Parts: sequence; C-alpha cells; structure tokens
Amino acid sequence: MWRVQRFTNQASTARRAFLSSRKQSSNHDSSTFSPFPNPSNSTSIRFLDIYQMGNKDAIDKERARLKDEMSRGYFADMADLKKNGGKIAMANKILIPAAVAAKFPTLEVSYSDGKTFKLPIGSDGDVINPNKTDVPKATLLCLSFRASSQAMNDSWSKPFLSAFSDSKDVHLYEVSFVDSWLLSRNPVKWLLLRMMKKSKPTENTGALQRQFVYSFGDHYYFRKEVKILNLLTGYTLLLDKFGRIRWQGFGAATEEELSTLLSSTSHLLEE
Repeated sequence: MWRVQRFTNQASTARRAFLSSRKQSSNHDSSTFSPFPNPSNSTSIRFLDIYQMGNKDAIDKERARLKDEMSRGYFADMADLKKNGGKIAMANKILIPAAVAAKFPTLEVSYSDGKTFKLPIGSDGDVINPNKTDVPKATLLCLSFRASSQAMNDSWSKPFLSAFSDSKDVHLYEVSFVDSWLLSRNPVKWLLLRMMKKSKPTENTGALQRQFVYSFGDHYYFRKEVKILNLLTGYTLLLDKFGRIRWQGFGAATEEELSTLLSSTSHLLEE
C-alpha cells in the first residue's frame, strides 16, 4: 500500500509539473499546442559532475558552451522566424555527393509506448551495416524543437508519405526533442509519453509508416554537429542507407523543393 501511495504522489507531482510547463509553452506559442517548454530554457541550470570540478578542460568546455548559448536566445530565434517564416535557407537542389556527405549522429529516440531505439536505423555506434534487412535505402527525418515547426514539418512529411506510401525501402520519422531536465526524468517522462500516445492518431495504411518519436535529454552537441541554430523552425533531412545526410530542407516546403525531395529519394532507391 505504501508503494502505491508513493507512486500516486509521484504521478500527481509529475502531472502538476507537466501542466505547468504546458501553460508556460502556450504563453509563447498559443497557436499550436506543445507539451515541451520554451527552447530558450532548454539549457536550464546545468552542473558539472563532481569529478570534473577540478578538470580544467571540462570547465573551459562548459564556459565555451555557456558563451555560445548566451550569444543567441529565444528572441533572436523569434526575430528570424518573423523575418523569414522559418525559411533560414533554401533546400538542396541536388543530392549531396556521398563522398562529402556528413553522417547523421547516432540519436536515441523513444516511441510513445516507451520502446527505445537508435537513429539512423542499423546504427551501432558509428558503424552502420547497410546489408541488414531492416536498413532502409532512404530515411526522411523531420526534426522539431518547438510547436511552431510542426506545420512546417507536415508540409514535407505528408506529401512524402503520399508519394512513397507503398515503398518498404523508405522510412519516415518525425522527431520531437525534449531538452527539459524535468520532463526527461521518470515518472514525468513516462506520463508524457502516455499522453503523446493518446494524442497521435494512427493514419498510416500503406507500407510506409509516419512514425512519431521523441528524444529526451541534452541535445546541445547534437545540434552543433547537425548545425541546428534556430530552434523555432523545422529541419528536414534525407539520409541514405549508410546514414549520410544527402539532402536537407528548412521551414515550410515549396513546390519546387518538394519535387527535389521526391526525385532525390527516388534516386537513393535506385542506388
């Protein structure tokens, strides 16, 4: 009985924290619901591990990170969003040559049922075996750090889903990032995933599935590696079977960019 009561108290605390974060988020972006807090707070209070307190390199690295993150915040991102509508750059007009394409860093994600796996599919650390049967020839990733980017990602993912609905060699993932330390802890994380499971309807009938996944934790170095700066816009990446970034788009899709994305995907399927 004591354990049940303790869990009930934890769940109640988690729910109050979640509702509080939802209210704060709605104040910044009332047009689109998001359970995730303001990205400007994603680098909330952080502490070095005890064993690193005397490590000069670790301290210098943390100072450099703090300086970098303080140089750009929510208001700078919002100014860009108002200026260009999230279109921080135009999409690639051709496939990035495989010889110069950067590898997508390994990213752990979770389904709403709590099951975790790593992207790109087939990744084992820095190695990807393209000969595995479950490794797709092309993978579209729609990355979102804020609710404002959801409609932008939809402009890519929905036409993509329609064009390749019968393909078993293509994967589609919409990745939502949760940087908040609180929302990344259990049982808050568990409750959040349960709510997401109820809010995401099943709309896939073909071979290609539109899969919604979530990545929890500190994503600073991931963002640096993928060159993600503005957290209010959407990022769309097309990966080949080796996990290399062969094409990328930003913000909302234009007809010309969609055409390039679809033709680039078809090219990867033929490689």
